[in-house]
Amino acid sequence: MVKDPILLDDWHVIARSQDLQPGKILSKRLLGEDIILWRNGEQVLAWKDLCPHRGVPLSLGWIEKDTVVCSYHGLVFNTEGKCVLVPATPNQPPSARACIQTYQAQERYDLIWVCLGTPKNDLVPFPEWDDSSYKKIFCCGYYYNSSPLRALENFMDPAHTAFVHNQLLANSSHPEVTNYHLELHPDGVDFKFAISAIDFQSGEPNSMASIPYHFRISRPLILSLQLGTDEKHFKVFCAVTPIDEEECIEWHWMLVNYDHNVSKEAFQALQDKIASQDIAIVEAQKPRRLPLDLSAEVHLPSDRYSMAYRKWLKQQGVTFGTI
Repeated sequence: MVKDPILLDDWHVIARSQDLQPGKILSKRLLGEDIILWRNGEQVLAWKDLCPHRGVPLSLGWIEKDTVVCSYHGLVFNTEGKCVLVPATPNQPPSARACIQTYQAQERYDLIWVCLGTPKNDLVPFPEWDDSSYKKIFCCGYYYNSSPLRALENFMDPAHTAFVHNQLLANSSHPEVTNYHLELHPDGVDFKFAISAIDFQSGEPNSMASIPYHFRISRPLILSLQLGTDEKHFKVFCAVTPIDEEECIEWHWMLVNYDHNVSKEAFQALQDKIASQDIAIVEAQKPRRLPLDLSAEVHLPSDRYSMAYRKWLKQQGVTFGTI
């Protein structure tokens, strides 16, 4: 088990709700731990993917009448993770030690969340979720062969936008970042900036206009973004799943209160292209793990947000995926 109590006791996205079908076992990995998910009616159950008898993955087994059956010797486990039947000796009660390590799980925002430790907080609120004025666009998990903290830091980095996403989100001929604002809180980091707008048809810059970005980091691997004005904007809810110290998945919910005639497929296609550009850059970074010692890398004035993020992570005691 990972020795990072901050991430261990936090909630992490592990799958989409639709990925977990009744009667099926879903195998996943979180914080270096192999786990399984399965449904008992409306309840989602998350267990360590290991039979205590001979160490065979339970993901090789199957569900039978609200129980999980191990594929090796047929041991049957109830919804509490306790062995209730050993087929080879059906008339003898199973050993009290024959129990599965269970974890807490819940569903919200059409996602399944798991905590491997003891949750210190509820899930991060997403108040716009129930607002019918927004169009909801879900972007499937994007896989990064890199630290989950590197992936999140890249998402909030202002200066890369004009170069990595040239003519998609900004233009390299006007890379200036303006209107800096930064607030540090015990429970996160809040910051704003602006970059030059572009004509999304031509990709050319509009030097007379700028787009305001407002980020809120509320957990080490969760942030929200409001892009645009209060009247016309879209919000992004981003969560990064820490599979391992150098492996992660990034999930996006986008909520848009304008351009309702633009299809969800068009938004998804744009985000897929943006994500592919980000993945190529982040996976090329060395080291793959995020340095929390600020002297380990050169920092520029536009890095004030990532510097604040790294300082906050260090203060929180986050170690997973860092050096």
